[in-house]
Amino acid sequence: MTIIMNGKRFAQFTYPTEKDFEDDIVRSSRIIFGPDSIYIDVKKRIESKTLGMTIPDGFLFDFSDPTDPQFYIVEVELVQHGFYAHIFPQITKFFAFYKTGGMQKTLVDKLHSIIDGDITLKSDFKGKLGNGEIYKFLSDILGSSQNILLISDDSIRELREIMDTYSETWGRMVKFLEVRKFTNGADVLFSLTPDFETLPYSDSGTEPEGTGNGGVTEKYHLDNASEEVLKIYEKIKQTAAGIDHRLVFNPQKYYISIKASKNIVFLTIRKSKIRFIALMPEEEIRSIVKNHVVVALSPPVQKFYNSPCASIDLRDTKHFEEIEQVMKLIVSRSQWGT
Repeated sequence: MTIIMNGKRFAQFTYPTEKDFEDDIVRSSRIIFGPDSIYIDVKKRIESKTLGMTIPDGFLFDFSDPTDPQFYIVEVELVQHGFYAHIFPQITKFFAFYKTGGMQKTLVDKLHSIIDGDITLKSDFKGKLGNGEIYKFLSDILGSSQNILLISDDSIRELREIMDTYSETWGRMVKFLEVRKFTNGADVLFSLTPDFETLPYSDSGTEPEGTGNGGVTEKYHLDNASEEVLKIYEKIKQTAAGIDHRLVFNPQKYYISIKASKNIVFLTIRKSKIRFIALMPEEEIRSIVKNHVVVALSPPVQKFYNSPCASIDLRDTKHFEEIEQVMKLIVSRSQWGT
C-alpha cells in the first residue's frame, strides 16, 4: 500500500523485527491512544510468572471517559509471525490470567510498585485520579475492566472467524488495532484502523449499521451485569415499548442498538451502568437531561456513528422521565416517527 500526501509518495514500511514495531508503539503511545491515556512499557519491569509465565508488551489505561476508565493488556505482533503458531497461544494465556484472582493481586502489587517508583508515571496517575488512591484504583480496574488490545502491522485474516467462534473470550475481551507505518525518507506517517477513540464502541471496525451479529444475544451482554443494570435495561425496554411497539432491540458484539427505521440509540452494558448513546445533538440532550451524567463524545466517535450524539450514563432508574423524553424526540424524527 502507498499513501500520497502533499505530492510525496509514502511506501508502507516493513518492520525488520517485532522490537522495532514495539518501540514505535511506545514512542507514539500518546498519539495513538490519545492524550487521556497512560501506557506502561513493562517488558523490562515485570517477571514472566506475574501473568502465568508470559509477559505482554504493555499495559494501557484509557481515561478518555473519566467515569468509566478502561484497562488493556497490550500485545504487539507482526503478522508475519503467524496467527496460530504465535498470536493465538499468546493471547489465550491472558484469558487465564483474568480468571485467576491470585495473579491479578500479584499484578496489582507489581504495577503499584512500578508506578510508585517512577516520578513521571506517579504524577500522570495522580493527575487523573486526584485524591484517589492509586492502589485501590488498580485493584478496582483490573476487576471491572478486562480487555486485551492486539496491535498488528497489518490485517489478520483469521481474526474474524476466531472472534465469532470463541465469542466469550476472543469476541468479548479482545480488541484489534491495525497500525501501519509509511515512510518517505525521514518523513513518517501512521494509519490506524479503527481510530482508537472508536474502539470501545466498534466491532473491530464494523460500522454500526452492520446486520451480522455472530449469534450475539441480549443475554451475552447482560451476563455479568449487576442487578441494578438489569433493572435499568428492563426499564429502557418498557419505555421503548410504550413509545412505539415497532422499536427493535438489536444485539451486536459490542453494543445493543435500538432501531426505528434505522438505529437511533446504542447501549453499551457495563457492570455498574449502561451508556445510553443517543443520536441527537449534545446540547439538545443536556437541555432535557438534568439528573444523569451526560458525556460528550469526540468527533471521531460521532463520525463513527454518522450522527451528532452524546452518551447518558444510567446508574439507576431514577428520573427516567428524562430518558423517555429523549427517546420520544428521537423516534419522532425517524422516518416512521409520529
